[in-house]
Formats: sequence, C-alpha cells, structure tokens
Amino acid sequence: MVESRLIGPVRVVGTGLLGTSIGLGLRARGIDVILADASPTNLSIAVDYGAGRAATFGDLPQLIVVCVPPDVTAEIVARELAAHPQAIVTDVASVKLAPLQELRALGADVSRYIGGHPMAGRERGGPLAGRADLFVGRPWVVAAHDAISYQQATAIDDLILDLGAILVEMSPEEHDSAVALISHVPQVVSTIMARRLTDATGSALNLAGQGLRDVTRVAASDPELWVQILGANAEPVRDILLAYRDDLDRFIDALEAPAAPGARRKVAEELAGGNAGVARLPGKHGQDRRFVSLSVMVDDTPGQLARLLNEVGEVGVNLEDLRLEHSPGAQLGLAEISVLPEAVGRLTEELAARGWRIAG
Repeated sequence: MVESRLIGPVRVVGTGLLGTSIGLGLRARGIDVILADASPTNLSIAVDYGAGRAATFGDLPQLIVVCVPPDVTAEIVARELAAHPQAIVTDVASVKLAPLQELRALGADVSRYIGGHPMAGRERGGPLAGRADLFVGRPWVVAAHDAISYQQATAIDDLILDLGAILVEMSPEEHDSAVALISHVPQVVSTIMARRLTDATGSALNLAGQGLRDVTRVAASDPELWVQILGANAEPVRDILLAYRDDLDRFIDALEAPAAPGARRKVAEELAGGNAGVARLPGKHGQDRRFVSLSVMVDDTPGQLARLLNEVGEVGVNLEDLRLEHSPGAQLGLAEISVLPEAVGRLTEELAARGWRIAG
C-alpha cells in the first residue's frame, strides 16, 4: 500500500462519480473514508464498491469534500462547516466564485473553506462509474482566497497529490473565466451543432464521420447539470459567446458571395486562425508536433483491435494516442495511431509485414 500524505479521516459528501472516485482513490492508500449521501441507494452502492464506510455519530474528519450539484454546493458546504468546526472543507463544483460569494452571504466560516475543481470526468455518472485512478495526471484547481491561510489549506493539497492529480492554483475569478473558455462554451457550441442533427435525414447521418462525432460528443451531457453550471457562470460564458457570434458573422458574410474579391482570403484567414488555436492545445489533444498519425484498417470482427494493439507493443513502439472511426455499412474501421515521428516508419513496415492494411 502506497504511503499517503493525508492523515484522515476524510468525509465525502455525495457519492456520484467524483465522490465515489475520491473515496476509492483514498481507500487504495489506506485512508479512512466516511461517506454521506442524501440517496441511500447511492450511498449503499459506494460502500459496497469499497469507496468508504457510512458516516456514524462522533466521526471527526480531518477534511471534508463536498461532491454535490452546483446549485446546492454552498448550502451543503455551509452545513458541513457548522457541523464539523475542526475540519477543513472543500468542494468539486465546476464554478468557484458563486459558491464563495454565497457562503460569505450566509455568514459561513470561509477561513476553513477553499474551493476545488478536478478537471476529470467520464461519459457516465453515478457511483457505479467511479474509478480509483480517475484523477491521475489530471489538473485539479485550487481556488484560493484571502480568508484562508496556506497552512490551513495543506490538507487539500495533500488530497490532490494523494489522488495523483496535478495541483493548479487560481483565483475563483481566474478559474471561472478559464473553464468558460475551455469547457462551458464548448458545451454550448457542441449542443447547438447537435441540434442541427434532429431534423437531418437518415441518409445524411449515415455519412457522419469522426469530425462530427468529435464536435458533438459532449452534447450528450446531462441537461439538468448544465443548466446549473451555465447559470452559475453566465457572465464569462456570455462574453465568449458574443465574440463567437462575431466570428460566425465573419464566416457568414464571406460565404454570402464566395466568389467576391477577398472572400476566399477571409475564409482562409479564419481557418488558419483555427489551426493556430488548436496548435496551442497541450499534449495529445492538440496538434502536437511531437507525434505523427498512422491510420490502420481494422476488420470489424471480435479481437482485431486487441490484436493490433498487442502487435504495436510487440514491435516495441509506444502508443501515444488512439482514435477509432467506423464507417456505417462497412465491415471495417480505421484506427488512427499517434506515435513519435522516429517510430512511424518502422511501425508502418512491421504492421504491413504482419498483414495490416495502412490507409493512405
């Protein structure tokens, strides 16, 4: 068992995906985790899965992590601060300024509270989706404020490091502006694009490739949760959407008369601006020049993808990223493999020798 920085116990309020994952990660380090949830069913599932034990009278937690929906975060944090005057309290809500302002309005002791936001999640929610490694390598924002000292906040830093996450310090205002750009506005844009599909013909949808699926993936998110998030972070989201509307207007104007002098240049400049923006994304999600892609045709039969990945390993090439695309009506798919540039030639030769078809 890996040694932990936290002493514990740690009380986790809310046993959905994040709360259960926190519990599982801390239990793997031997920390006593106390679970609480308004839903007896969710609580029972999280306990059965080994995320911790149910709360009992007399528990004295070192740290409390509130993992509830954004619209009740401040209320629950205030309640936990009052019920456990010796504990430090944090939360995982995706907005940080509104809960802090509400807590101050409630007269809560914010000298023992500091907000947090792990930038991690899954397509599914609830305790059944919990994973002990959910936060490994992911940023976890700590939204500091003047009323709490660094020494008091040490337990929150220890929590983040124990779960394998990367601690990022921001003010609540900086955090909310940042997530408006990298998370909240993309949700709106994805949703608006996906709404265009509701009246599309079946023949058009059958042509959909990975590009459309990438753009609309997050449109499948929970509407109830996103109503809360967007309402709590409305101002920075609105500001970015206003600028986005200007961007759309420039495209629309250029396409109104695409043969007019300068129209194609305007479109090219906008597209080039998109290239520049994507290139700034770190790691494998952006156009990282450290990696190149190789597309391999994979038959749509059981075990083929597993065989491909196994043989990439046998060749001795590290797989940096993987994307799959399946063509409707065709009994094959494309596996887009990202590897280091110096490995692509050897990998191409080795896979071809083993009978794999390389696209392009």
